[in-house]
Amino acid sequence: MVYPAVILSLSEESLTLLKQSKSQDKTLISPGSYYLKFGFGTWDFHSYSRDKVFLSLCPLFKQSAMIKITFSTQKPTNKEIALVTVIKSKDTEVLLLPSGQKEIRLGLEDPKKMTRRKLVPFLRKVVTLAKSHKFQRIALNFSDFSFSHLEIDDRELAEMMGINFEMVNFAFTKYKTPPKEGWKSVEEIVIVTEVPTSHIKKGFEQGQIIGTEINASRALCNMPGNELYPEEFVKQIIAAARKTSVKAKVLGVKEMQKLGMNGVLAVGRGSVQEPRFLILEYFGGTKKEKPIVLVGKGVTFDSGGLNLKPFDGLMGMHMDMSGGAAVAHTLLAASKIRLKKNVVGLIPLVENMPSGSSYRPGDIIKMMSGKTVEIYNTDAEGRVILADGLTYAERYNPRLVVDVATLTGAAMLMFGNKASALFTPDEKLEKLFRDLGEQSGDYVWPLPLWEEYEEDIKGRFADFMQISLTSRFMGSSVAAAVFLHQFAKKFPWVHLDIAPRMVVAEHDQLSKGSAGAPIRLLMKLLEIY
Repeated sequence: MVYPAVILSLSEESLTLLKQSKSQDKTLISPGSYYLKFGFGTWDFHSYSRDKVFLSLCPLFKQSAMIKITFSTQKPTNKEIALVTVIKSKDTEVLLLPSGQKEIRLGLEDPKKMTRRKLVPFLRKVVTLAKSHKFQRIALNFSDFSFSHLEIDDRELAEMMGINFEMVNFAFTKYKTPPKEGWKSVEEIVIVTEVPTSHIKKGFEQGQIIGTEINASRALCNMPGNELYPEEFVKQIIAAARKTSVKAKVLGVKEMQKLGMNGVLAVGRGSVQEPRFLILEYFGGTKKEKPIVLVGKGVTFDSGGLNLKPFDGLMGMHMDMSGGAAVAHTLLAASKIRLKKNVVGLIPLVENMPSGSSYRPGDIIKMMSGKTVEIYNTDAEGRVILADGLTYAERYNPRLVVDVATLTGAAMLMFGNKASALFTPDEKLEKLFRDLGEQSGDYVWPLPLWEEYEEDIKGRFADFMQISLTSRFMGSSVAAAVFLHQFAKKFPWVHLDIAPRMVVAEHDQLSKGSAGAPIRLLMKLLEIY
């Protein structure tokens, strides 16, 4: 039996690289056609021949259930449901009412000083306090969080609530032994409103979907490098897409060799885990509409290669695929909310490791575009694989390309953990992304992409240097963006260096690990662009 779900394109090369399994749950499928339909769970191939392949099914990391959202015109009196009330005060307190009900009194000193930026942590505080006091069911007045001077309509406010409630409720516990009392989480939120309109309900529904996909991206990023490598990344995403309208195609080594994707191949050849190139397509718009293409960096572990990182620089490098995870789960969210847009995700996947077969400083690589690149530092691998991804994007004749990458430590020096770096040659796009960052909570700030910087990456013996020799560190974020721009001049383009937002900060009020940036921004972009 074949379970219809996501559509996957695999070549014989890709099939030979998949794991063997002892599972008896086998389905006989022919890989001869371009598309191979499969279904529930991730896949393992037992054996293959020219015309047949045995498929087995294995479980995907289980996502936590969404918070149950219910609506009421009156505050519930059930003692099991804690009330959340916004009061004019500096302080927040938790009380036991005479009725036996518990109440969180959320202090807000001056409602007139509320801003969009302050509203996000204010919303998150609701679930943070509920979890800390082990309240599984809470009720709040929708109007308590509506501030007229912010000009946020009910639907958008409901979506913000849905996203942020889900994000705070998430914790990555896959590798932990559950406590006897279970993990702290909020199971139900009662929304008290005079008229629970369809706009409010739709906002919550869409917000929770987006929030859940952000959490799925965070879970993927938190997986350790010994369990998540290029092939496993592909499995996880394809399994997650099983009930969506996303189509996937996976390129193996031979396919990339035929295309001349030597940037991806060079970076990936030092590892025993072979590289992949994952292509995701969601066509929810009209056939005539040109797609938006999202390109995500997918380095599943970055040791630095032969330019090995110091010991303290290695920790967290299993999250160097955060851009790829964000791109994948943005497409899944777009599909699940049935967004009427055409979107493509391109994710070059490698593990950057030192070995006798690693690419070397001084190597000259002919990229997919035909341009040559001189390697100076193997730890600047992200821009090398993204360059091939940007070239592949040309095939779609896109109306916009956005690449997302944890690219440079210099961006972290400039912005700390508060914002991602934004680069684009288009001033209108720069303004748009800044505005969308403010609206979504995924804040970005622009850095220059001037022509003068192109002198810094001119090659000595090739067309381009991979890094700038004149601005080794402080200007490396700019140099990386300028390098990528050389492969992105045939379409409107934005580069987001999300290194500053790779992991959560204390002000985020989120559980440890991945921050899930910039999915909220990308979803806002897809909705309006």
